[in-house]
Amino acid sequence: MTKLSTVIFFTFFWANVLVAQKPIYELVKDLPYYPDTIAQTDGYLLERCKLDVYYPKEAVNVPVIVWLHGGGLSSGEKHIPEGLLEQGFIVVAANYRLYPKVKHPAYIEDAAAAVAWVFKNIDTYNGDSRSIFVSGHSAGGYLASMVGLDKNYLQKYGVDADGISGLIPLSGHTITHFTVRKEQNIGKTRPIVDQYAPLFHIRKDAPPTLLITGDRKLELMGRYEENAYFWRMMKIIGHPNIELYELDGYDHTGMVGPSFQLMINFIKDTKRDREK
Repeated sequence: MTKLSTVIFFTFFWANVLVAQKPIYELVKDLPYYPDTIAQTDGYLLERCKLDVYYPKEAVNVPVIVWLHGGGLSSGEKHIPEGLLEQGFIVVAANYRLYPKVKHPAYIEDAAAAVAWVFKNIDTYNGDSRSIFVSGHSAGGYLASMVGLDKNYLQKYGVDADGISGLIPLSGHTITHFTVRKEQNIGKTRPIVDQYAPLFHIRKDAPPTLLITGDRKLELMGRYEENAYFWRMMKIIGHPNIELYELDGYDHTGMVGPSFQLMINFIKDTKRDREK
């Protein structure tokens, strides 16, 4: 065999090995996450409260990301973010009911029901229920924080919010969401911290948390600043594992893509720390 043919042979051999080792992912769509006894009594809930599961078919004990879409609590659709495709994680994307057809706290209740479903069912899709991370962008980030910080929402389903391995809100409100304020005729420039604000529920025993926002000069009004205040207050009360990143040069929408590598690193680091 000549040198050239040897090179071609081994190149072809290793290329086929790599292809053979690449995980095969499957997407299962539109699974209802509320029990039938609840869903059948509410047509809108039956329509909206569904989730998709994107998972590697041959893997076992795979870390899970629950992804909640943005849209101001009044729009948006579930989707698997491109930056999380084929990254070695299960991604569960959930829809929830929207304003004005529902009002608070229905959005948070739906997010909690979806997360509870994941805890109880993800083993069917090769997931590790001890390694569930809750994330989302904008309104989805707000919902992720509320579900992870106010333990009452998951307790309804017999799930301890402290079982969440990490919270990763991307540019989410830490004060009361502007749509929740709108429902009460409160203006956008008046910040409120009540029971519907993640800041209201800060606690040092909350799950590890990664906060990411866009550039404070390009972000939505005050979004970086309220996240920075949340980070500071969590530090003051003694939370041991919370990080804050501001992505210079990126606005509220543009910051999502660059956030995924930070998210992936955070999940791997958190999992590694837990296993020590």
